[in-house]
Amino acid sequence: MPSGVTMPVVLIGAAAVLIDSCGTGTAERGVGRNAPERVLRAVPGCEGCEAAWEREPATLGPRISLAREGEPGEPLILRGTVYRADGRTPAPGIVLYVHQTNAAGAYAGGSSESEWSRMHGRLRGWLKTGSDGRYEVRTIKPGQYPDRREPAHIHITVLDQGRDPYWIDDVVFAGKAGVDAAYRAERQNRGGPGIVTLARAADGTWIAKRDIILERQPD
Repeated sequence: MPSGVTMPVVLIGAAAVLIDSCGTGTAERGVGRNAPERVLRAVPGCEGCEAAWEREPATLGPRISLAREGEPGEPLILRGTVYRADGRTPAPGIVLYVHQTNAAGAYAGGSSESEWSRMHGRLRGWLKTGSDGRYEVRTIKPGQYPDRREPAHIHITVLDQGRDPYWIDDVVFAGKAGVDAAYRAERQNRGGPGIVTLARAADGTWIAKRDIILERQPD
């Protein structure tokens, strides 16, 4: 998990349970209607990253909606462009696995589809960047964890075909609780800066832009 995001809260029934996200996940078969028929191996040091493999890239488009109609919270559109390691060349066909808390700050309402669908809750999804490298996620503004130890954030895992998936810095919101000088100083800027500025559209929807720069592939 990116620095500073190590203890997400998962609701199991009425109890809040802290899950350590610094270890490695367990391998399990791809599940779901569109899941590839292969074993999803764990990614050392990147717990939950194997969830990026749960959907077949050929089934994905550049836009997804995480929040169903009626989901509590303020509507948010997160969009941006994924670039190659040079920071200039748009990267098509890159899979992004996105998950977040609900408006109450919990990873709640997950399904029995897989380990990660249970742990990451109902606000999760996959997309694949278009020919121009762009992507768009329609969701709601996430809430802080109940202990308020971390800013409200959105997790993104990157799957560049031919290599293992990996985390980038979480999307967090400038000027909001927890995004202070100390937090900024700890950022690795992995995938480019994850601190974004929110703007309001005419209809009241929050708009955020988070461009992503891919890690350089080994020679």
